[in-house]
Amino acid sequence: MNKPKPGKVRVYLDTHLRRGKEVTIVEGLRHHPQMIEDIAAELKRALGAGGTVRAGRIEIQGDHRDKVSEKLTAMGYNAEIS
Repeated sequence: MNKPKPGKVRVYLDTHLRRGKEVTIVEGLRHHPQMIEDIAAELKRALGAGGTVRAGRIEIQGDHRDKVSEKLTAMGYNAEIS
């Protein structure tokens, strides 16, 4: 995997316009779209959850803010839960 680029990665929970379903959002990754897809695949595999990449941000089904933040920090990112 490529070296993380500097900057904060924001991890937060979203339920807006999702009929009350929880989705963990990761935004602020400054990489090529394919690299973001690879990071999303690794997070989904580690969490055992579904998800997708939309508009350069990763969406993981469910509330996994703590685990996503821990995983991103282990990968070398400056992850911040908000």
